[in-house]
Amino acid sequence: VTITTRLLVSHLSGIRHYEKDITKVKEEKEKANRALKLTKSHQEKEQKEKEGKGIGKTDCVKQKKEHDSETKSRNSKPGRNDKEFEQEEYYLKEKFESVIESLKIFKNDPLFFKPGSQFLYSTYGFTLLSAVVERASGQKFTDYMLKMFRDLDMLSTVLDDNEAMIYNRARCYIYNKKGRLVNAPYVDNSYKWAGGGFLSSVGDLLKFGNALLYSYQAGQFQNRNGKLLPGYLKPGTVAMMWTPVPKTEVSWDRDGKYAMAWAVVEKNQQYGCCRQQRHYASHTGGAVGASSVLLILPEELEPEALGTWPVAPPRGVIVTIICNMQSVSLNSTALKIAREFDKEKRAQ
Repeated sequence: VTITTRLLVSHLSGIRHYEKDITKVKEEKEKANRALKLTKSHQEKEQKEKEGKGIGKTDCVKQKKEHDSETKSRNSKPGRNDKEFEQEEYYLKEKFESVIESLKIFKNDPLFFKPGSQFLYSTYGFTLLSAVVERASGQKFTDYMLKMFRDLDMLSTVLDDNEAMIYNRARCYIYNKKGRLVNAPYVDNSYKWAGGGFLSSVGDLLKFGNALLYSYQAGQFQNRNGKLLPGYLKPGTVAMMWTPVPKTEVSWDRDGKYAMAWAVVEKNQQYGCCRQQRHYASHTGGAVGASSVLLILPEELEPEALGTWPVAPPRGVIVTIICNMQSVSLNSTALKIAREFDKEKRAQ
């Protein structure tokens, strides 16, 4: 088989996640698909009933309540394996000197499916991706990333190295089997730097989100007398990264698809005065004792405003939340915050 970097970055490679038993993975996916079908059929039934009765003015008033209930439904993640953090490989304590060395954890394991045929979120797929970066760049993956963080002015973003003295590092917490809050156990993240091995701050993640949004929108604005600097990435590169990939799925928002290392919801509205989907990109993070989200809601720019100075990118809302608690669902909260700020901006 052939595994490309595009398959790796969209989780279509067939490389396993922490669960080694393919039977258990298939069972969980089947549960999730059944739950999704039931939800969709229920929504279609409700819509047909509304169309049969005729939509009154009160439907617009009910829109917010319906949207809130649906958000809760999306956030509940039917079929999600709540025992995921019971996987032993979450708690590895072995120190790996390079990402190439850490490939030994899974390199002899069989693929779960033919690359490109199915979606399976895989941290180890990103470990392999980091090995590709290391070989292509000719330098250690961690050195390569830290230089990039410096270029982005993300000076508080560092390796989550237990031995290093890191200023303002927070303690992480989990609930034990008795439901009591305890300190998270020791983990050495050298086996998965690319898939959850960095520490950051809210300020740094906002810089990262703004840099991406600027790059995404820079090509849409007229560069007056060379005053508009280029983005860190080309506009086409970010657009490609935020283009949904077929056969993918997103656990934290059923409206979304996976793109290239990002979950993306595309702009869509099927019925007047009904639920709207705004275009946004996001990604959640889950680690032993910590949860996070970074969400980018680009502003819907009017064509006539694009050439007007000083209106310039980035235009939109960036929301990031970092929580030193394990298994906290944050995407729906971030989306609500982004929509409120967007509403305020439109009202001004």
